[in-house]
Amino acid sequence: MSNFLRTTSTRRLLGLIVALIAVIGGGTAIAVAASGSGPVPPPRPLAQAIHSALAAPAPAGITARIRFTNNLIPASNIQGSDPLLSGGTGRLWLSDHGLRLELQSDNGDAQVVVSSGGFSVYDPSSNTVYEGKLPAHTGKDSLTSAKQHQLPSIAQIQSDLNRLIGHVNISGAIPSDVAGQAAYTVRISPKHDGGLLGAAELAWDAARGVPLRIAVYARNDSTPVLELKATDISYGPVPRSVFHISPPSGAKVVKVDTSAAGGGLTSARARLHREHGRHAQISGVAAVARHLSFPLVAPNSLVGLPRRSVTLLDWGGSPAALISYGQNLGGIAVIEQTATSGRAAAPPASNGDHAGLSLPTVSINGSTGQELDTALGTMIRFTRGQVSYTVVGSVPATAAELAARAL
Repeated sequence: MSNFLRTTSTRRLLGLIVALIAVIGGGTAIAVAASGSGPVPPPRPLAQAIHSALAAPAPAGITARIRFTNNLIPASNIQGSDPLLSGGTGRLWLSDHGLRLELQSDNGDAQVVVSSGGFSVYDPSSNTVYEGKLPAHTGKDSLTSAKQHQLPSIAQIQSDLNRLIGHVNISGAIPSDVAGQAAYTVRISPKHDGGLLGAAELAWDAARGVPLRIAVYARNDSTPVLELKATDISYGPVPRSVFHISPPSGAKVVKVDTSAAGGGLTSARARLHREHGRHAQISGVAAVARHLSFPLVAPNSLVGLPRRSVTLLDWGGSPAALISYGQNLGGIAVIEQTATSGRAAAPPASNGDHAGLSLPTVSINGSTGQELDTALGTMIRFTRGQVSYTVVGSVPATAAELAARAL
């Protein structure tokens, strides 16, 4: 985490906007009345507001009170008080020494800490700490990153925005105030094929370029489905001791192996590497089917959506298939894998899937599956014979169920 703020400051804002746009894939400009009673910056073109934020020097540190809103999962599926699932208030600290995020609840405080080359995540609902090491970066990577983060001109930013507007519509830089700071807000929303996604909003400190609020909206809903917002913020050095916290007494510690993130090959990937070359991607019905130990199910269309691609995946060391239907967020994806590798790759989706989450069951042609129905999309997982099927898409539950039953 050395020099975290400095290495992310020059293009952090544009990067966040582009990331939001990439997720949405379309947009319609919608005016946002984001102003409250605090200070409001003067009106500026979006490209100029972004440039000023990117040019601002990174603060020595950030201390903030935050509010996390999570309306993604229906309340009836949440058991107890879990801030990760139901939302809550908390605190955030950020500096060159690390990042710490704390969300408070009656069951205990959820904690995320990234510092000294490692990370830890504490889940109070299961009294479990997940710990691991961050992938190491070489000096060459740092030099490349520095070159990539050179400050773009206003004209370059405007050019980037013009290209994006060909695919999305973006509001201007809307003067607003967040956490008592003069801020600009931008809203992005789907133009077409957005599925259940309605819009996303990002607000940043007009003087410092620090993100202050990010929110995601479902289609036809004016209340955020997900929102992380600073309610009070201050800038200045943060003591190192803030990032040195110990797991709660009696907590179960789970070590997370991140060594594969550095480019290690699993046995399946290594075999494909030998047979097809380092960067080969195996696609197409016939080519993918040859690498599977089970019959591939890939109809030409699914609930009226045409099949667009079939790709071979390495899923927990075993070959699996990804079949996509439709396009953008309005499409549906199907993952097919051997049932044994499916259970190894992901926890079983049942009442024990998460201490605070209860997933309802659904019948898929005689097989009992689990369904996660959210405001932004649906996931269904079921097993037939020795094959595990996962259907996911930004579609209502009824559409996902029809797709699963058509396999």
